[in-house]
Amino acid sequence: MPLARRAADRAVGDMAPYRATRLIDRWNALSLAAQFLLAGGLFSLSAMIVVGISVTSQIEAAVTRNSASATALYVDSVVAPLLPDMRKSEVLDESVAHALDETLGQGALGTRLESFKLWRRDGTILYSTNKNLVGKRFPLSDNLRAAFAGDIVAELDRHYDNQAERDSGLHLLEIFNPMLQPWSGEVVAVLEFDEIATDFEKDLRQALVRTWFDVAAVTAIFFLGLSAIVFRGSRTIRSQSRSLKQRIAELSELVVQNRMLRLRVQRASQRATALNERYLRRIGADLHDGPAQLVALAALGIDSPVLADSATPAAARARELQAVKANLDDAMREIRNVSKGLMLPHVENAELTEILELAVRAHEGRTGVKVMLSMTGGHTPLSPAAKICIFRFIQEALNNGFRHAGGAGQSVAKHFDGERVSIEVSDTGPGFDPKIIHPERLGLIGLRERVESLGGQFSVTSSQNGTVVKMVLNIVEIGQA
Repeated sequence: MPLARRAADRAVGDMAPYRATRLIDRWNALSLAAQFLLAGGLFSLSAMIVVGISVTSQIEAAVTRNSASATALYVDSVVAPLLPDMRKSEVLDESVAHALDETLGQGALGTRLESFKLWRRDGTILYSTNKNLVGKRFPLSDNLRAAFAGDIVAELDRHYDNQAERDSGLHLLEIFNPMLQPWSGEVVAVLEFDEIATDFEKDLRQALVRTWFDVAAVTAIFFLGLSAIVFRGSRTIRSQSRSLKQRIAELSELVVQNRMLRLRVQRASQRATALNERYLRRIGADLHDGPAQLVALAALGIDSPVLADSATPAAARARELQAVKANLDDAMREIRNVSKGLMLPHVENAELTEILELAVRAHEGRTGVKVMLSMTGGHTPLSPAAKICIFRFIQEALNNGFRHAGGAGQSVAKHFDGERVSIEVSDTGPGFDPKIIHPERLGLIGLRERVESLGGQFSVTSSQNGTVVKMVLNIVEIGQA
């Protein structure tokens, strides 16, 4: 059972952050006006309660003190003439007690005072309307000490000491009034009397109710005024928020349009690259089939025995030279009319694996260096521009590795993950600083521009352990040309 209880406690503890997060999310989902109504209303209510309690307490204390002072002054004016010199008298004689009984038992004091005591400084009761207390000595209370110190102390007693007081329903105002020696101002005794405070408490309750009403009214007016300002600001914020969302939507549309334009530019660049390669191939074919053949014929004519033999007649020599000149003229005309591209392996209709093998085998045939080839991933659909770019990339990167690293440890790796194809050409040569591109390495700059024109990424990393040249193409973006 304890284990189950601990598990339940842990579950409750784990739920606490989740609940707090939900409360925060709900709070954030509210509008600013709603948040102000809740938070501001709670704060205003708390402030109203604090201010109301403080003000009513001060009002109650001030009214009680003023009423007690007035009553004490009145009682003092009536009772003081009846008392002897309290500094010299230790007890009251019968005549003084009888005079006090008559004075306190009739007239205004008889109807207003519920009880009366005369205290000596040592805590002895010299006189009391309750005769059983006369002559007894009690410890001084805090109120008596304050009175003997010269202060008039008043306290509204809402508690009942016995069942008779509870049945009567009377509320008493306890007053402790110091009696002063006329010529010295010394406190020689304290008058304690309980004034019936029914009317006083009724008036005080009405004053407190009016005070609470005023505090509540001022708080409500203040809160309503702030609420009006907040609601107006909230409406402005909502309006601006809607306008901002509309502008964001428009900007999003512009971003989409810009992306479409960028893709169109990339496709145009791809088409331009493909056209350039076609033109180069056509130029190469024309040079090979036309001007090259004519130049070869002219070379054969120059090496012919007719021109080599000094005994050849001048007319025959002239005809041979005329034929050589004619071939060279035809070659010049052919060159001027070249319209086909330079010879490039036919990669447009080949698969990527065939293109990689073709580039690697051609490099091995030219240089005699063995190149390691690895390929991962399945069929890779590419546009003609992408195929040409990859062929040129491998061709240039391998040539650079052969020229600058002696072809040490050259390898080509291809990887395709369904969306992107990456080609890496590496070697184990001494490397170089990629940040310093010398003029003889302008091929790297050309490769970067060729790859980035198709929206790809080009990178070069080099150290003393070798160099890696890498290109990545996103086939989703380059599309099918």
